[in-house]
Amino acid sequence: MKRVLPLAALLGLSILAGCSVHGPAPSIPAPTAKAHPRYAPPPGARSHWDARLGVYVVEGAAHLYYRERTYYRWSQGWSWSTSPQGPWQPTNGGGVPPGLFRRYAQ
Repeated sequence: MKRVLPLAALLGLSILAGCSVHGPAPSIPAPTAKAHPRYAPPPGARSHWDARLGVYVVEGAAHLYYRERTYYRWSQGWSWSTSPQGPWQPTNGGGVPPGLFRRYAQ
């Protein structure tokens, strides 16, 4: 003769079959004010995101900024480069992020 389990026992077993035991959830660091969710910071340089300017400000360098693989610097006019060491190419205000351009506009 077959043994029949009560319906409640069958439901309990099916619920437990879908469960598994895991350790605590991994800790995910909270975003900091020094980073931007879309633009990556400059590689190998300390920087912080300035939302007003719309760029990373490279720390320890005067008038040096970064956004989307491009460095910008101000020295009585704008220039850009793909490296903080140059070579630097002159550009007008149209080639600079708007918030950054406004900072030095006269």
